[in-house]
Order: sequence, then structure tokens, then C-alpha cells
Amino acid sequence: MAFVVTDNCIQCKYTDCVAVCPADAFHQGPNFLVINPDSCIDCDLCPVECPAEAIYQEDEVPEDQKDFIELNAELAKTWPVITEVIPAPADAEQWDGVANKIENLIIDIE
Repeated sequence: MAFVVTDNCIQCKYTDCVAVCPADAFHQGPNFLVINPDSCIDCDLCPVECPAEAIYQEDEVPEDQKDFIELNAELAKTWPVITEVIPAPADAEQWDGVANKIENLIIDIE
């Protein structure tokens, strides 16, 4: 079973979780992180490190966030792996807790 990054990561993109991942399972997009379910070893380290509380175990993803299970799997196929902490966006705190940010998701990598 894998962990899943959900809606609250969009526009926040804190990378504290990346530093603790022993499997290099995180992939980075322009304003969101995803976890590759094929790489994730279900170690439970990343949810604790996520300041936005956006990471859930697959079977605990809230009902209104279930689409993120497939979204993580799909985007992990094209987005590059991230293994080092980078600064969060300057406005990350303002976005933390904003509901329904999926409309702000940027998928294309330039």
C-alpha cells in the first residue's frame, strides 16, 4: 500500500517529506508533489513531516480526495523525482488549508 499526496499540497509544495523518504518515491511538478505508488515502501515517515497534512495512506484518503490516488500514480510517470528539500513557495502559508485547490494544479512541466 502506498501513501498519497492530496489537495492541500497544491500551491503549498512543502518538501520536508522528501528529505525523509528512503525510497525516493516523491516526484515534483510545478506546484504539487506526488508519490509514486510503485516506489513507495509504506514506511510512514512522510505524513509526519508534512506541514500541510496533505499525505495519507491509500486506504485512509478522505472520500472527497480519492481522485488523488490515480492522479499521484499518473503524474509520477512523467514528473521528475525529487530527493532534496527546496524552499516552499513564498505564499505557501496563505494556501495552506484552502479547500478545492485542484483547479490550481499545474500539470505541464516547462
